[in-house]
This record gives sequence, structure tokens and C-alpha cells, in this order.
Amino acid sequence: MTNTPPLEQADFEALSEFRYQLRRFLRFSEDAAQSVGLTPLHYLVLLHIKGFPGQDWATVGQLAERLQTQHHGAVALVSRCEKAGLVTRSPGVEDRRQVRVRLTETGEKQLRHLAELHRNELRSLSNVFKVARISAFNDSGSAT
Repeated sequence: MTNTPPLEQADFEALSEFRYQLRRFLRFSEDAAQSVGLTPLHYLVLLHIKGFPGQDWATVGQLAERLQTQHHGAVALVSRCEKAGLVTRSPGVEDRRQVRVRLTETGEKQLRHLAELHRNELRSLSNVFKVARISAFNDSGSAT
């Protein structure tokens, strides 16, 4: 256990400001997805498939990890995205029990549109989405 100094008012203010700015961005993201007829979770599935490092697909297990949900929840979400024409599923090449999820042309088009909106929003927040003293939280942790 590390010996950290007690929390001060400025620490609470920094945490509060960070959560506020984060929630503002998440609210923007929710509204943007809904404006094109997707749920926020549909958008996240598309984003995590496209954004998974080193491959143009993701497994259901990888999506569950990225979404921080149970495997069966990710399966149900992928099923809804598949029904909406956003993704396709196929068995894995090395392990046929593994399910690979890929974007359809429709899914890719929706994702690109939403990602552009998100990139623009992040750029507009570049001077706002900064929290004083947040690096103090990052720097105070012990090395593992």
C-alpha cells in the first residue's frame, strides 16, 4: 500500500470536472448515435470492430472486453447489429468455435459518419476537456 497524502478540495474539484467533461462527451455521443437511428451501444460495437488493433474484425469475446460486459450480452448485442444489417458473423479460421464479427458496407458507412462527428466534437473540446491536476492522480500511483 502506498502512502498517499489525504485528498484536498482541489482533488475533489478535479475529479468532479473530469467526470463532468466526460459525461458531456458521452451525452454528445449518445445523441449523435440516436440521430442516425443507432443506439449508443450499436455505435460502440461498430467502433470497437473497426478500431481493434491489427485486424479488420473482432471476436465476440474481444467486443465483450471492450464493452466491459458479459459474453452473452455481447452476443445479444452483435445479434441486434446483425439484424440491423450493420455486421456479419463468420467462424474463425484457426478455431471455428471463435466467431469473427465484421462491419457490413452499411455499418462502415454509419461508423464513418459518426466517427467524423466525434472527431469534430473532440477537436472542439480540446481546450475544454482538460482537467487541472488530473496528472497528479496519474503520477501518484505506485509502480507495479
